[in-house]
Amino acid sequence: MPPGHCYGRLDLPPGRGADPAPVLAALGGFPAARLISSPARRCRALAEAIGAARSLPVVLDARLRELDFGAWEGLAWETVPRAALDAWAADPWGFAPPEGESGAALVARVRAVHAEIGTGTVVVAHGGPLKVLAALLEERAVDLLAPAQPMGSVHVVRAASP
Repeated sequence: MPPGHCYGRLDLPPGRGADPAPVLAALGGFPAARLISSPARRCRALAEAIGAARSLPVVLDARLRELDFGAWEGLAWETVPRAALDAWAADPWGFAPPEGESGAALVARVRAVHAEIGTGTVVVAHGGPLKVLAALLEERAVDLLAPAQPMGSVHVVRAASP
């Protein structure tokens, strides 16, 4: 997908950030016990490389898919009506693109995943779900307008001490 285009649910092939070597190095001594991934090709390829290196099966979980941008999928951002983008920015929790999903729906999906994550879980997903999941794991408020982690980055969350 060319830069400047909207994509969430589009099942694009792996691209920038797809090299597993830096991710495997960053995971270093992390005691991985479970590996879950979005079923999208761009996540699944990385998850399969991690799984092969760590002898872990990859569990695909559709709840980790990126936000569904509906009718905006594949469009250049500059072609999305400005009023619609402003409405989204004003209410990221309640606004949904035409035929897409709201931020609240994304958060609900990721909360369900969060409830099942145990110690030693590696998650391979997209910027939106990972941003929400990190906030939940770190017991911070979810900020849907905050920037997502860069592609191919690793974010390790350590459990708080009792």
